[in-house]
Formats: sequence, structure tokens, C-alpha cells
Amino acid sequence: MGMIQLRVDDDLKQQATKVFEELGLDLSTAIRIFLKRSVMKNGLPFGMINDVVPPPATKALEALKKSQEHAEKNGTCNLTLDDINEEIRLARLEREKK
Repeated sequence: MGMIQLRVDDDLKQQATKVFEELGLDLSTAIRIFLKRSVMKNGLPFGMINDVVPPPATKALEALKKSQEHAEKNGTCNLTLDDINEEIRLARLEREKK
């Protein structure tokens, strides 16, 4: 059987040991479980998320890009807020006529 040695901060080791003991595991068993799950998953056995930098809002960015493309096709990409409000006013007048 192989042996793995690693250095880890004492405080981290104590915190992890406490967590695993509450689960009924010793640190060595928990590490073996991590390694086995890594092999089973062919990678890390959990998702990796950077909480400091939020993930890009991919769907929102795609919708914004499509909206921009649509506006460019229809010649409405350079409308000012006043232009947009006028378009709304005219559309409401047209709707009231019907």
C-alpha cells in the first residue's frame, strides 16, 4: 500500500478533523474517500465555484446580444430615451384608435 504525505496548516487540519469526526470518519478515511471519488468522477468530486467573482450571466448576455442584433437590423439601436417614449406614445394612440 502506498503512502501520501502532505503539509497542511495546523488550524485547517484541526477543523477538518472535527468535521470528519462528526461524520464518523477519521482524517485518513476521509482523504481515501476523496481520492476514490476523484477516480470515479475522473476529476474533482465536487463543483468548483469562485465565490469572489460571480459567474457570468450567460443567458442574459446572450439575450442582450440578440436584442442588440435585432435593434441593429431594424434601425432602432440608436434610439434615445425620448425616441423610445415617443414610440410608446404613438403605439398607444394607435391601439386606442382600434
